[in-house]
Amino acid sequence: MTSTPQRVRPRRTDEPARIPQRDRGKLGYWLHLIPGALLVGLVIFYPIVRNVRLSFFHWRGGRAPEYFAGLENWVALFSDQEFLQSFKNILLVIIAMVIVPTLLGLVIAALLFDVVGRRFGARLSSFLRATYYLPQILPIAVAGVMFSWILKPNSDGVLNQFLTVLTGSEVEINWLGGQYSTAMASVMVLMIWIQIGYPVVIFMAALQRVDPQLYEAAELDGANWFQRFRAITLPMIQPEVFVVALTTTIAALKVFAPVFILTNGGPSKSTYVPSFYAYQEFIRGTDKGYAATIASAITILVVVVAIIFIRVQNRAERKEA
Repeated sequence: MTSTPQRVRPRRTDEPARIPQRDRGKLGYWLHLIPGALLVGLVIFYPIVRNVRLSFFHWRGGRAPEYFAGLENWVALFSDQEFLQSFKNILLVIIAMVIVPTLLGLVIAALLFDVVGRRFGARLSSFLRATYYLPQILPIAVAGVMFSWILKPNSDGVLNQFLTVLTGSEVEINWLGGQYSTAMASVMVLMIWIQIGYPVVIFMAALQRVDPQLYEAAELDGANWFQRFRAITLPMIQPEVFVVALTTTIAALKVFAPVFILTNGGPSKSTYVPSFYAYQEFIRGTDKGYAATIASAITILVVVVAIIFIRVQNRAERKEA
């Protein structure tokens, strides 16, 4: 007995196409993303595009007309000694916000987890971790004012008074406004003090997934703390090291508040950083297009650094796999 094939009713041309249930769910997800995408575009991408466009114009601000400048602002930027000096200072800022806090954070986190936590208990370890993180939650303005009070010139500052008592002779050092070396060193100390808690917390959170028996077995085999740190701690938290290095490097490239609060760019503009230089040109300069060029250069540098970090991390993960 043969069955007759069923006839497929052709869809009328005026009949609306039906969307499968699975595709409806996907469409719903995309619709939920639209408000966030519009907000990101309005708050982030539009100002970036507007700023990059402005870097090719001369503009005095306000209702003044814009004049197309081509690459004049960019050519002037790379021959600007103040910008080059601010860029050199970024290298010192990276030391203060990336290298020193990351290295110290690795050592402190390993000591708190492997030594303090195992011998004195998790409570003391958690308390010390919170203590190191305290400067992170302190407003930067409060921290800057506190350091300014400590580093006051002449004999009014706390540090000068301490050195006077220590040396037996009156110490009157202008830490913030006297010389470039002391001013930049003061800014770097503030950055280290604020930043060190961030890697400590991240690395200690990463160490929670490490089996404590690994440390106990290595200790029974005669491995000292440094050998356990090199063979167990570092390989286990390598992804977190990349994350901390990337985020702190981006923060260092955009640093503004410590310089603004402590030195205001002085003495003689020697402690300028690019973001502070862009701010000064926007506020006090006559060409807002040149200030936009400085800001655009910072943005391009941040994007390039982020891409390099991500590629290096992906390559390291592929080697491990």
